[in-house]
Amino acid sequence: MEKIKKGNAWALLPLLLFVILFLGVGIVTGDFTNMPLNVAITITVIVALLMNRKESFAKKVEVFTKGAGHSNIILMMLIFILAGAFSTTVEKMGGVSSTVNLGLSLIPQNLIIVGLFVTCMFVSISMGTSVGTVAAIAPVGFGFAQATDVPTALAMATVVGGAMFGDNLSMISDTTIAAVRTQKTKMGDKFRVNFKIVFPGAILTILILFFLTNGISIDRSKHYDFNLIKVIPYLLVLILALIGINVIIVLIGGTALAGIIGLIDGSFDWKGLLSAISKGIIGMEDIAMIALLIGGLVGIIQHNGGIDWLLQFVRSKVKSKRGAELGIASLVSAADISTANNTISIIMAGPLAKNIADEYDVDPRKSASILDIFGGCFQGLLPYSPQVISAAGVAGISPFLMLPYSIYPILLGVCGLVAIIFRVPRLKNS
Repeated sequence: MEKIKKGNAWALLPLLLFVILFLGVGIVTGDFTNMPLNVAITITVIVALLMNRKESFAKKVEVFTKGAGHSNIILMMLIFILAGAFSTTVEKMGGVSSTVNLGLSLIPQNLIIVGLFVTCMFVSISMGTSVGTVAAIAPVGFGFAQATDVPTALAMATVVGGAMFGDNLSMISDTTIAAVRTQKTKMGDKFRVNFKIVFPGAILTILILFFLTNGISIDRSKHYDFNLIKVIPYLLVLILALIGINVIIVLIGGTALAGIIGLIDGSFDWKGLLSAISKGIIGMEDIAMIALLIGGLVGIIQHNGGIDWLLQFVRSKVKSKRGAELGIASLVSAADISTANNTISIIMAGPLAKNIADEYDVDPRKSASILDIFGGCFQGLLPYSPQVISAAGVAGISPFLMLPYSIYPILLGVCGLVAIIFRVPRLKNS
């Protein structure tokens, strides 16, 4: 059985400080925007760099930069800036208003948010990335909220929820790939087990969203103008996602098409196009830098033994098969809360989860599903996860305002717990 190095609970202090700073200031002042996320994470990083006097400061800075430079972190930053370029270009070209008005004209008013959730489900399961889905669809969700009585926080949380559905199930999602590989099972087998567990949560989410928004008001006397040509960039993004094209190519293609349409119809000249792309990139720089700082912070916490302590603590509590499954869920949950990255958390918790699963005869299809489900659950709930930060940033609201409306991420976790407690689905040997 694989051994892990000695952990250190004190290494988790920076994470605790971050939560206290961000949440505490918001509670005391009554306004969560009074403590900017970038300031909170910067203070936390400074504290982390000052800890562990056994290491030289230069060594700790090196650890920080390696964590910040992790391939997943850099990929997220690239997606963020490309999404900013796409969103702003489409907005300046008139695509956002046309898409919103088309939706308001065609979709029954009590199905606006349900339709938004289902759309995000299909886009994310096709793209294989919740970050890319949020970046592409959040502006439309925000537009729906502005044009109706739907709370902005509900619309943004709905986008994140739909994005997490696909992130958890997509055949090309890095989280799914990591779960399958660490548990040594097959992608199709994991998908079938995972789908049986989470599908009731998706259906219940749709029903809850229907009843929550059943009484929303849309002014039907108003004529909602739209231009189908200006909707094409979003359709392109959807189609490319559905056929499994890489999210980077999807966003570049969408931006290029939006730019061409805007130049042809006179929405902007070439200078205006360059300005829109630049403004979009600049607008996402803050979110990208936060992702980088969190990546570096996690690197320091892991180097100092914080993640290992969490893994050891959970491992020590496992006593039965059901306890083993709960232990696997706790492992990946603790890792995701610490890292705000479900892929990294699955990679970290996966090998130990495999050891636990083998020892207590947990089916690898089930253990892989548990890893992916609980990583996705907390990723959609954490106010400092890239998905939640990105959606909140589009709407200009505090991430904490979205938590009461995070219906699907909560039900995702509930479905996972039900599957563990009642030992469902009943699996035959593959």
